[in-house]
Amino acid sequence: MSGGLSCASIHRQTSAGLISGVSVPFEDKMPQTPPFPTMYGSNGYNKNLYKAKEEDYEGLYYHDNNLVSGSLEALIEHLVPTVSYYPDRTYIFTFLLSSRLFIHPYELMSKVCHLCVDQQRLTDPQADKARVRKIAPKILQLLTEWTETFPYDFRDERMMKSLKELTHRLSTGDELYRKAVQQMTQTLIRKLTTLSQYEEALAKINSSVTDRLTVLKTKPQSIQRDILTICSDPFTLAQQLTHIELERLSYIGPEEFIQALVQKDPLDNDKRCFSDHKKASNLEAYVEWFNRLSYLVATEICMPVKKKHRARVIEFFIDVARECFNIGNFNSLMAIITGMNMSPVSRLKKTWSKVKTAKFDILEHQMDPSSNFYNYRTALRGATQRSITAHSSREKIVIPFFSLLIKDIYFLNEGCASRLPNGRVNFEKFWELAKQVMEFMTWKKVECPFDRDRKILQYLLTAPVFSEDALYLASYESEGPENNMEKDRWKSLRSSLLNRT
Repeated sequence: MSGGLSCASIHRQTSAGLISGVSVPFEDKMPQTPPFPTMYGSNGYNKNLYKAKEEDYEGLYYHDNNLVSGSLEALIEHLVPTVSYYPDRTYIFTFLLSSRLFIHPYELMSKVCHLCVDQQRLTDPQADKARVRKIAPKILQLLTEWTETFPYDFRDERMMKSLKELTHRLSTGDELYRKAVQQMTQTLIRKLTTLSQYEEALAKINSSVTDRLTVLKTKPQSIQRDILTICSDPFTLAQQLTHIELERLSYIGPEEFIQALVQKDPLDNDKRCFSDHKKASNLEAYVEWFNRLSYLVATEICMPVKKKHRARVIEFFIDVARECFNIGNFNSLMAIITGMNMSPVSRLKKTWSKVKTAKFDILEHQMDPSSNFYNYRTALRGATQRSITAHSSREKIVIPFFSLLIKDIYFLNEGCASRLPNGRVNFEKFWELAKQVMEFMTWKKVECPFDRDRKILQYLLTAPVFSEDALYLASYESEGPENNMEKDRWKSLRSSLLNRT
């Protein structure tokens, strides 16, 4: 491993607090899909999992009975069920998540199908029907796990082709399996349809924002409402922000974290790595939402002409941020703090002199980046614990500061080699990546318990926001430049604006 550090030590250094302190075992938090009723009883999966001796699985290597490395081919074989074996849910999730660092999902699906067909002699017309009846529910269960947890993989037509071919072999001549296949396929198509509708809605929102921004530049007074005319109650606004956060979180697939890593840095110069994947678009849309909220906060503060009004807007957002903290919405909280700390806002000294900043100081302390965001990670642990023992849906909400979560996963990936010097896949690293992503999977499934306010949501999503230059210009017009550097910038911005009009 690079740098002489184990994955576990890298994980502790970069992500302290994201996993530690949570009392629920990792395995219990894995995606739950119902076991196929004819094969498994009420207890769900049998635990025919990891073999204690390395020689039991050629190409897989264990330490203290835990899988730590193996060849890619052996790991793929370990994923495929047999009459007497079904892989553990933790292994299925971890391998399906991280294998895409080495192999396209459609290539993996093709190999899985090939192994299923060959091992179980499903092409043999004389195949023992009793044997097929034993293996079919296990293969269907694996495919259900895949389609339930990583549905976006199946936007690739090659994936759907392999899925249809294998399920056809399993369901031929058996009504029970045919119904199970039909149910799995219908659920998958519903998920993919919902995703397409969400992406279309996002595109409409983004085009609406562009149109309104053009109007704002040419006729500023025509649409110049402000947040306080839309919503004057901090708690209500925090609730509506939480609606947006949870909706956008819910559409992020776990594989998007790994695909983002693949795009940025093909690992180990491995020839099987790829960068032509579908972009991690839902993850990127969520990061863009954070940036939009920060700029919206800054715009709302810089837009008012009167100092008294600007101070009132600042105090309002401080109260909104505090309500976000209480809800467990750390992403909106950080976006609001980021907006208030932008230079065009922070330089408004006369405005800030009118603001009671004690509450803001407390919030900034909570999100202080020093000691690797120690205060925030402590608060996140508390919110996570509250979520685990929750008695109401409101207590279940945990919305992490998303950019830091991505950074933690990035550093975990950078700090550990994906292949060991002997060429084997470093599965210890994959366990750690899966733990990080699985925590997120738990958080994103929470449904927002608050009533929706369409008017407020529409404003938050489509109100035009200033660019950085426009923010500076508005800031200088509110409180004039204080030094030569600011004066030069102000002149340059005004000249640039005149040339554009």
